Amino acid sequence: MSPQRPTGLRRRATALGLAALLAAATAGPAAAPAALAATPTHPDHAAGTCLGDVLVLAHFDRAAGQVAESIALEPGGGVVIGMIPARQMVRVARDGAVQALATLPLPPGGGGTTPVVGSPVVTGVARSDSGALYVLYSSGRGGLTGIWQVSRSGEPRLVVPLPADTFPNALVIDGRRDRFLVTDSTGGRIWQAPLRGGAASVWSADPALAPGGFFGANGMKIHDGAVWASNSDRGTIVRIPVTGDGGSGRAEVRATGLEGIDDFDFTGRGTEILAAINQSSKLVRVSADGAQETLLDSEDGMQGTTAVAVRGNRAYVTNGANLAGNDPTLMLAELRRC
Repeated sequence: MSPQRPTGLRRRATALGLAALLAAATAGPAAAPAALAATPTHPDHAAGTCLGDVLVLAHFDRAAGQVAESIALEPGGGVVIGMIPARQMVRVARDGAVQALATLPLPPGGGGTTPVVGSPVVTGVARSDSGALYVLYSSGRGGLTGIWQVSRSGEPRLVVPLPADTFPNALVIDGRRDRFLVTDSTGGRIWQAPLRGGAASVWSADPALAPGGFFGANGMKIHDGAVWASNSDRGTIVRIPVTGDGGSGRAEVRATGLEGIDDFDFTGRGTEILAAINQSSKLVRVSADGAQETLLDSEDGMQGTTAVAVRGNRAYVTNGANLAGNDPTLMLAELRRC
């Protein structure tokens, strides 16, 4: 999740919480789920990965708070998505059908004030190899904020509590070490916790994860013997090596100039990355040397781009429409070498 840095009049709006902005933006009618629709892509790209057959797989209900935030891939081509102000986890089938799986509870009395955003929100989602589903919840209350597991019947339960003043954002399962890793965007940290549940501890508080006054560590992936994380305020992607005992080494900045970056994923071509730039509604290819090229932008239907997940030659992209537009979507594209 990557809310825009406030400037001018936006500072007053942010003080009221991003959730208020989201609610105000839902005044118009939401687009109903639709059949696949073709979306154009830019024809000219430098050598590397480009996109073809870009489709809108699903539209979400903006008026109901279905602001698409995060993606967990499922076998067979389906995905699970976290919905920010709706506090929901939904499944999108391969044919675009949308099914609500669970809604996280409001704090008693409807209270709870989260850092930066204000109202309680759902952020990252993850799926284990066994099929267990997990979701992050930032509620502003102890005993609610943290990692929740969602049962097959849709019952959520808290399995890893996190401090009330954290803003958990990206959730990754480190299967090799049987643990969760969680970015904390306002604390500028990465937490770790046992996959079986229990107490969390800080895995890294490297200065490269710190916010520049707003949102720091955001998206996260495990790749090439390291944990990679984006920093929204600083517009960077950093690589933190995993030590032999599973600890964290010193962060190395691998890409800059990506202000407003949210989530990202690797294309399968070395350390080439696709980055979701929430603030400017773009999907950007970042080469191994840090060079960047916009593959999709607002002309292609990008609206507050929040997340990207790659499986094989397919890339799934969510648009939250939380900063621009009013049509949150899940898009699907074919990865091509060009």
